[in-house]
Amino acid sequence: MRYALIGCGRVSPNHMQAAINNDLEIAGICDVNPEAVSKLAGKFGADHLGQYTDYKAMIRNEHPDIVAIATESGKHAAIALECIEAGCNVIIEKPIALSVADADAVIRAGREKGVAVCVCHQNRFNRSIQYIRRAVEEGRFGRMLHGTANVRWNRSKDYYGQVPSRGSWEMDGGCLMNQCIHNIDLLLWMLGDEVEEVMAYTDRLMHPYIEAEDFGMAMLKFKNGAYGLIEGSVNIYPENLEETLCLFGEKGTVKAGGRSVNVIEEWKFAEGSDDPDSVKALYAEDPPNVYGFGHTPLYKDMIDAIRNGRKPYIDGEAGKQAMELVLAIYRSAAEGCPVRLPLKEGSTRDHIGRFDS
Repeated sequence: MRYALIGCGRVSPNHMQAAINNDLEIAGICDVNPEAVSKLAGKFGADHLGQYTDYKAMIRNEHPDIVAIATESGKHAAIALECIEAGCNVIIEKPIALSVADADAVIRAGREKGVAVCVCHQNRFNRSIQYIRRAVEEGRFGRMLHGTANVRWNRSKDYYGQVPSRGSWEMDGGCLMNQCIHNIDLLLWMLGDEVEEVMAYTDRLMHPYIEAEDFGMAMLKFKNGAYGLIEGSVNIYPENLEETLCLFGEKGTVKAGGRSVNVIEEWKFAEGSDDPDSVKALYAEDPPNVYGFGHTPLYKDMIDAIRNGRKPYIDGEAGKQAMELVLAIYRSAAEGCPVRLPLKEGSTRDHIGRFDS
């Protein structure tokens, strides 16, 4: 299958490596910054590839079967719609979009054109997360009571200065939509996906040069009776501290941690069918960065989905759920009251000027 990448920024090497690991034919790479394109090509010894600053020209000339979109979040939906219209299957970096309407448009277009839409929540493929998910599906927790998703990281002024759109409502959102959405996705997935109501606070505590939040906390009520807690911050001194996912059921307790929830730190079940120390050793990974090792299996699944005419493991609907919850958190924090889901509408752009008064 022919493959093209749009966006040659921070996460792009993970996409390139995943494409190479899955024997995709890399047809072209694109970024509005030609230096970013040449740098990425050079990193992978791929100077011979089609190098573009116009993704429409790349799609038109290279005819890729799969396009990965790793641009600023605010451009994801528009680019995805262009690629889908051209008959391309798409892998969209999180989030799928920054509004309910745009997410719905992408999902609908993929369905109408008969192409696969995958959203890149690659942590679902972590060895640790896959094993935890198996325990959920086997009912080992019994009734799920509550879960927590904590992302306690640091992002500096230099980080936000590298790309002017970072932290903007138009193109990015804040720490919940950007840094925390992977763990939010996992919490939803493990606790049953359907959130009934959310109550939240967000603030901009340490980064006056961005528009959106650098801190957020939310309480979730799920339709199945479980509860969830989300804490996200990029204000942790002096560097990233942890990302953790905790699940508490009537018959089980699990905690995942590490750089990108790649390690099982607690594993306790009433029936005791496996040894906790063995589980912790067997399902631990040590990735070099917060992106983890999930891109390669995500690409493998996408290729299989295309060949077999099925939905990808993480399809557009799954990607929309995490984004929609963040939008509900934003609305709850702005209005000072609980918000019920699903949302009929909503966008990060609704909150322009939120912290400026």
